[in-house]
Amino acid sequence: MEPLTWTGNLSFLNLPLQAAATLFFILAVVQILVGFVPQHGSTVYHDSTVAGGPGLHGWSARLTLWSFYLVLVLCLAYLVLGMMMGTAGGILGAVARQFTPVWIALVVTFFLSIRYKRRLGLYGKLFDSTIGMVGFGLVMFWVFTAVFAGLFDMIYTHAPLEQVSGMKNKLPGTPMSGAEGGDYPWYLFGGDNLARDVFSRMVTGSITVILIAPLATIFAFMVGITLGLPAGYYGGRLDTVLSFSANLILAFPVILLFYLLVTPEIRESGLPNYMAVVLFVFPLIFLGVLINSRFHTQPQKNTIFLALALGIGGWLYLTLISDQSSVIRLLPDGLDFFNIPGGILVVFVSVVFVNSPTVFRIVRGLALDIKTRDYVAAAQTRGEGPWYIMLWEILPNARGPLIVDFCLRIGYTTILLGTLGFFGLGLPPESPDWGTTINDGRKLLSIFPHPALAPALALLSLVLGLNLLADGLREESLKD
Repeated sequence: MEPLTWTGNLSFLNLPLQAAATLFFILAVVQILVGFVPQHGSTVYHDSTVAGGPGLHGWSARLTLWSFYLVLVLCLAYLVLGMMMGTAGGILGAVARQFTPVWIALVVTFFLSIRYKRRLGLYGKLFDSTIGMVGFGLVMFWVFTAVFAGLFDMIYTHAPLEQVSGMKNKLPGTPMSGAEGGDYPWYLFGGDNLARDVFSRMVTGSITVILIAPLATIFAFMVGITLGLPAGYYGGRLDTVLSFSANLILAFPVILLFYLLVTPEIRESGLPNYMAVVLFVFPLIFLGVLINSRFHTQPQKNTIFLALALGIGGWLYLTLISDQSSVIRLLPDGLDFFNIPGGILVVFVSVVFVNSPTVFRIVRGLALDIKTRDYVAAAQTRGEGPWYIMLWEILPNARGPLIVDFCLRIGYTTILLGTLGFFGLGLPPESPDWGTTINDGRKLLSIFPHPALAPALALLSLVLGLNLLADGLREESLKD
């Protein structure tokens, strides 16, 4: 069996793409240089209005945009033709075909979102921003990849821990030695130093990132909001104590904190589990206060909603903090349906603990500003309670900056997870998460760059997408 080339039968597109990319680069440089030249020429209309003509500035911008569209069309041609050809289209074609479920999910998501964007609030307005759409597409690509790989065992070609004799540090597209009838016959992105498939580890590594980063960010926001709103609204000693505590945590070196939490002595003492007991209770407090402040004037609804929310939430809380192998055992085996592995729990708790003070400071600053607004004074005049005002008057009007920071913070958390994996903190050494994979590949980076390059580009694309998504949301929120 012959090794796969990068483009295979798609090689006829290589020269046009190189020419288009070169043209785009040249035109982009020209447009930058033209920007320093004063624009001359204008058109006077019959109503005495004056408008500048397109001139050199306008034409350079148009040509640059057209060349970019040409590059985009050629890249789309690689994708579509690669899906049709499969391995006949080389490595790119094979990879494109493996991601077929992701492409279908992206097309359906974009079609429905654009079709009904006027009914979807801020999310719908995101599709009026090109930057926002690009960022959303990059983020959802990895979200759908994690979903299809984690729930349906699709996309990846080999088990992430599977080792095949003779595939150690093999180049991308190398045929798998001793492949049987049910095995995928190639290592698309080559093999690593333990003869594992780099492509499959990159795909399955997205599961860890997509699972931990958003959940840890949500928990951090629950802690920050629950403490930041009363600190900003009440002020006084409460604000002083909470602000001092937040500054104290922020002053502690982050990497040193992680090193301390993952040491065997600290883990055996149960400190990460005790931290989980404290931090994981904040979503429960937030949910209870949110429901009670909204329905306290309707006792029947209030009781039903609180019972459902606190009952289900309380069981989930006890399930999360209970671990039969740790110092905290609150539920019997029959009710404890899932346990967080020790390494993931340490990483999760550490990320929440580090991010919560920053969220607290943002929420506190927004509350200090918004509590002086007229609609807050009107709510106070109506006799509304403090928590109702904080959660239903101040918090909704702070959603713009918080949503943007949420997207950015997921990106920071993703980088932090990669950093922890790179240093071997928390997650097991055989984990396919991107940071651990990059760390494994860096040892032979000068000779075999592909084991580290694939997860590094995956991490880069996800963080770039989150940043672009945050920029798009910021643009649209400022228009409100």
